[in-house]
Amino acid sequence: MATVDITIRGAGVFGLATAWVALQRGASVRVVDPYGPGSGSSGGVVGALQPHTPDVWNAKKQFQLDALLMAPAFWDSVQTASGLATGFSRAGRLQPLAGEREVVMARARSAGASEFWGNAATWDVVDTMASGDWFPPSETGLYIHDTLSAIIHPKSAVESLVAAIRAQGGDITTKAPDEGKTLWATGWQGLKDLNTALDQNVGNGVKGQAALLSHNAIGRPQIFAGGLHIVPHLDGTVAIGSTSEREFTDPTSTDQLLDDVIQRATELMPVLKGAQIVQRWAGVRPRAKSRAPLLGHWPNRADHYVANGGFKIGFGVAPKIAEIMCDLILENKDEIPDDFRLLKD
Repeated sequence: MATVDITIRGAGVFGLATAWVALQRGASVRVVDPYGPGSGSSGGVVGALQPHTPDVWNAKKQFQLDALLMAPAFWDSVQTASGLATGFSRAGRLQPLAGEREVVMARARSAGASEFWGNAATWDVVDTMASGDWFPPSETGLYIHDTLSAIIHPKSAVESLVAAIRAQGGDITTKAPDEGKTLWATGWQGLKDLNTALDQNVGNGVKGQAALLSHNAIGRPQIFAGGLHIVPHLDGTVAIGSTSEREFTDPTSTDQLLDDVIQRATELMPVLKGAQIVQRWAGVRPRAKSRAPLLGHWPNRADHYVANGGFKIGFGVAPKIAEIMCDLILENKDEIPDDFRLLKD
C-alpha cells in the first residue's frame, strides 16, 4: 500500500505549489528532486509576474488573470504556514511608450482592462510626474502603468513553500520511489524526456542570465523597457534580466551576455549605476513549443501526470496550475484549457 497519495517529481514552483495545494486538500504528498528545491529555473532572481495585454481576449489570458488574482491569497497562505517571507507584492509595472501609435494602443487597452479585469486592477497611461524618479526614458514622456503586475522573490518563495509543505506534514527528499499517483514537474530536462517518450518536439530549454543588484527601491513598480525586466524586491535588492539563449553549452554559467544586460539596465535606469552586484545567475527555463504550459496525463502511463513548460510565467501561473492539477489528480476533474493540454486533440 502506498504511503503517500501523490509523488511529485521536481521541486520547482509547479511541483511545490501543487504539493502545497494537495496538502490543503488533505492528500499526503512527497516531493522528490535529486538536486534539491529550486535547483532549476525556479531558483532564479527576477520574479516578474505580469499579465497579458487586456485586449483580444482568450482562454489563455483568462487563465493568467485568474492566476494573478489568486496569487495574494495563495502566497499569503504559504507565508503564514512557513513563517518565511515570499517576497510577493502587487507592486504594478511601468512600460515606456515609444511613439504615438503605442500611445493610442495603450489608451485603447485601458478600456479593455475595464472590461476584462473589472475592478481588480487598472491599465493607465501616465506621465513622468506620476512616476516619480523611478522611470526609464520615454520618447513620448508617457508610460503604461498597470496595477495587476506583481513581484516575487523566487528563492525566498521556494524556501517559504518548502517550509510550509514540511509544516503541513509533506515530505521533500532527494530520492524515493514512485508511490500513489505521480506528477512530473521536472523542468527543461523533463521536456527532453517527453520529446523522446512521445517521439515529437513538445518543448526545450531556453537559458536565461540575470543579476541581482544592491539598491533599495522597495515599493516602486517593476520596469519593463528595452526588453529588460527591472524588479525592485522587498529585501532592498533589484533584479535585472534576462537573456534568452536557445543555444548554450553550460546551463549555469554567466558571461558577456549578462554584462551587456547589466550595462543596458543601468543606461535605462541611471539610478542603478554603481550598485553592487550581489548575484549573477544563470539557469535554463522550460519552454513548451506552444509557449503555453503543458498539463495533463502522461500518455500510456497510468496514474502519471505532467505539469511543465512554465518558461517566463511559471511563478505567475503556479497557483492556478496547482489547482488544476489537483483537480485532475485527486478528483479526476479535467479543467485544463485546450491550449495547455500536453497532447492536443
